Amino acid sequence: MIVGAGFGGIGLAVLLKKARIDSFTIYEQAEQPGGAWWHNRYPGAEVDTVSFVYSYPFRPNEWSRTHAKQPELLRYLNDTIDEFGVRSHLHCGVGVESAQWDESAHIYHLTLSTGETTWCHVLVGATGFLNIPNYPTWPGLESFQGIKFHSSRWESQHDLKDLTVAVVGTGSTGTQIVPELASIVKQLYVFQREPGWIVAKDARDYTPKERAAIGGWRGYRWARLKWLTLAEVFYLRGTPFRRGTLFHYAGQRSALRNIEKEFADRADLKDAVTPNYPFWGKRLVFNSSFYPALKLDNVELVSNAVASVTPTGIVDAAGVERRVDVLVMATGFQTTNYLGTMQVRGSTGQTLQEFWEGEPKAFLGITVPTFPNFFMMYGPGTNGAVVLSMLMHQAEYIVRAVKRMQRRHVTAIEVKPGWMYRYHSWLQTQVNRTVWGSAHNYYRGANGAIVTQWPFGPGLYGLMARVIGRGSERARRRMAAADSGDDVARQSIDDSRR
Repeated sequence: MIVGAGFGGIGLAVLLKKARIDSFTIYEQAEQPGGAWWHNRYPGAEVDTVSFVYSYPFRPNEWSRTHAKQPELLRYLNDTIDEFGVRSHLHCGVGVESAQWDESAHIYHLTLSTGETTWCHVLVGATGFLNIPNYPTWPGLESFQGIKFHSSRWESQHDLKDLTVAVVGTGSTGTQIVPELASIVKQLYVFQREPGWIVAKDARDYTPKERAAIGGWRGYRWARLKWLTLAEVFYLRGTPFRRGTLFHYAGQRSALRNIEKEFADRADLKDAVTPNYPFWGKRLVFNSSFYPALKLDNVELVSNAVASVTPTGIVDAAGVERRVDVLVMATGFQTTNYLGTMQVRGSTGQTLQEFWEGEPKAFLGITVPTFPNFFMMYGPGTNGAVVLSMLMHQAEYIVRAVKRMQRRHVTAIEVKPGWMYRYHSWLQTQVNRTVWGSAHNYYRGANGAIVTQWPFGPGLYGLMARVIGRGSERARRRMAAADSGDDVARQSIDDSRR
């Protein structure tokens, strides 16, 4: 069972198909597949990675732009589903509410959002970490009488033309929304709690010649190989995220020069958009249209956090109220609430959240001790590198494990506790050498540890998954006690040395 039909879940489904494993089902709680790209349909939604890299290695595409917009990404994913025969495995509008490991049978019992129950041998959580909206808790929010919604649940039925709109949040989502709304609304207030480091994106349409080149296998493979090789050099030893390194210094200087250029005649805005924490301290924003939008006559940047909401407006931390018709909350996601939409219980009866105790951790972000036959995609400690490459390395890991279970008739496989704890300790040492601990960001768990990030490139991650993945596993086989004639009697055979 695969929970989630975004790029991760669908990529895994295709690899299972290629491995001639057809006995799988995908549950997606949304009405259509797409994951983040189904929910995030706000104006200006587009990917930050170049399109031919934010795509599957097994399926080239004639992308129209250097950075594909949401409709094209969703179309690409649906075309992939149909091309590889995945749609018959897909059940949309059905979520998995709970999963309970049954040690006697080596299966998970699942409860679905429909009230039905089912079971599976292997459970994969492919819900990602940007799937649960982070709704603010401002005093008075419920009393607001105008239109209000979260950016990831955009209400397109509303015509915002000539209205006064507030966008709260200037991260990747907010900076994409602002330029789109600025051209149609009467007045746009942009509430910024803290400025982010913004890097010019230079997104553009491909020429017909470029589209044809990357749409064919040879051009596609070459373009990806070249880009990913350069990325691996860039990520080498995590140098972009460490203060004092060449990549870090050059990146910060380039971002500062961009601010100087854009706001040469607007000292007030220049000061307001210049961060006071190190470059890469939180997620970079890749955008070339946000800064120009802030200089428009109908746009006002409010450099204060929201303090409260009234029935007709928003009050900032300085006590100033601004009347608005529409409130758009670009306030991000519950990034460290992994698998927060379903309750998973392992062999000890603990839930994942109880096991983690405020610090999500998993071996390679995929497997957790005492949770046999359970795998995560884009789990703890895997964010920061090239998304699709990381997802495909995880999918390959899962397929290898399932094939091994089939080949050796294994019925339970899980990571050895010592391997996960040593890996997590090593990863914490690496992330604590970065600048991520110097800023207010979404990387921290409840206990303050940085739990979302991977500080290197996808190549090193993939190598580790292939080399040390097998040694981390303990496999068992459930067998009936043939001599006793008792169908319930079971014994587990440790297959970890095979």
